[in-house]
Amino acid sequence: MKQELEELDATACAELIRRGEVSPLEMVDAAIARIEERNPALNAVVTPMFELARARAQAPLPDGPFRGVPYLLKDLMGTFAGVRETSGSALLRDFIPPFDSELVSRLKAAGFIVLGKTNTPEFGILPTAESALLGPARNPWNRAHSTGGSSGGSAAAVAARMVPAAHANDGGGSIRIPASCCGLFGLKPTRGRNPLGPVYGDVMNGLVVEHAVTRSVRDSAAILDATCGIDLGAPYFAPPPERPYLKEVGARTGRLRIGVTIESPLGGATHPDCAKAVNDTARLLEELGHEVAEIRAALDVNSLEDAFIKIYACGIGQNVAMAAFAVGREPREGDLEPLTATLVEMSRGITGADYLMAVLTLQAASRQLVSGFDGFDAWLTPTLTEPPLPLGTLDSPPENPLHGLLRASSYVPFTALCNFTGQPAMSMPLHWNAAGLPIGVQFIARQGQEGLLFRLAAQLEAARGALRSPLKSPG
Repeated sequence: MKQELEELDATACAELIRRGEVSPLEMVDAAIARIEERNPALNAVVTPMFELARARAQAPLPDGPFRGVPYLLKDLMGTFAGVRETSGSALLRDFIPPFDSELVSRLKAAGFIVLGKTNTPEFGILPTAESALLGPARNPWNRAHSTGGSSGGSAAAVAARMVPAAHANDGGGSIRIPASCCGLFGLKPTRGRNPLGPVYGDVMNGLVVEHAVTRSVRDSAAILDATCGIDLGAPYFAPPPERPYLKEVGARTGRLRIGVTIESPLGGATHPDCAKAVNDTARLLEELGHEVAEIRAALDVNSLEDAFIKIYACGIGQNVAMAAFAVGREPREGDLEPLTATLVEMSRGITGADYLMAVLTLQAASRQLVSGFDGFDAWLTPTLTEPPLPLGTLDSPPENPLHGLLRASSYVPFTALCNFTGQPAMSMPLHWNAAGLPIGVQFIARQGQEGLLFRLAAQLEAARGALRSPLKSPG
């Protein structure tokens, strides 16, 4: 039975519990055993919550769609009352919030049982889960490689079958990047779809959204059904879906017109493995009856990068200021990694007018990108321009603390586009390279069109079969 449970997605786990074949406690204990067995090699779970989880499994649970199903929260914005939340920073190593975030409240109401917190880089800055405080999370397919980030611990845990699904968030690709690196499905919802309260109205002028990494398309859809909806007082609200997202899974797609781009919008090279993944997917789409045509994103890259880094630096400055307020003191030496400290210092030199001009630049680019969608239902790109990076690739030497961030920009140029436009996007785990590493492909839709992405994802999932397991891979 233990072997059978680890191969089930969250929806199937919930069904077993509903039928009375497995109790919530048995489901939780089996997941804890898997974490204890596999986590030492991967460093995915950084704050266990096992006794809390066992107590909750034995108490009356909400009759939600995921009653009794084990889940993990990212140690960044996955705020759970009474459990430390470090955001990957030594400044917050002992911080214990007294409240649940609105998203966590909705996950609890759905019946999920939280088993712990997962690894993340400091304040989610880099697309890899390697922080000085928490140490590196390791890719289950090859432990010498990155999980991607910033939701890398969650992705590693789900890929290694510790839990069937886990919390993730995305400010520049942090759901889709680790999904690609770990061979999972990762959907970034439309801006405003999921709540950010009660602390945040938005994060970094709307760059950041919340959701999950999952092993199945239906899990992602059903979790979004359970968590989406109005967050009272929030500055954004996505248009309500036409029907539950779970009903989109398996529904007919119709004949779609899909644009394809392989060349990086920054002008750098796309690795042959990532280009091959897109080309193979384009052929599969044509076999499924869709029309495919090449399109190009015409952007003023220099002004776009400058605007993005200004907003990002100011966002990190805000995060550090909030962290200092939470712990009641200013950062001391050793509290912040050099990259974080450098971004905070940069933020202090950015005026209000500079910041608002950066916002205006991203908004103008958003209009330009969305207008390029005319005549297309979706847009296919690589998720990343390279296969999962070796650990340490994004480290910064003391004399050049921005090296990792600048190196990352050539790695993730496609994912960040959707954070400043607010569009929904997903990474699909359709390919593996000769080294046995996952290579994701990204699909982007218009604002509010998660339903279309779920329909297309389910069609592709059915065409390619069940996701492979790294537990049986050569890596």
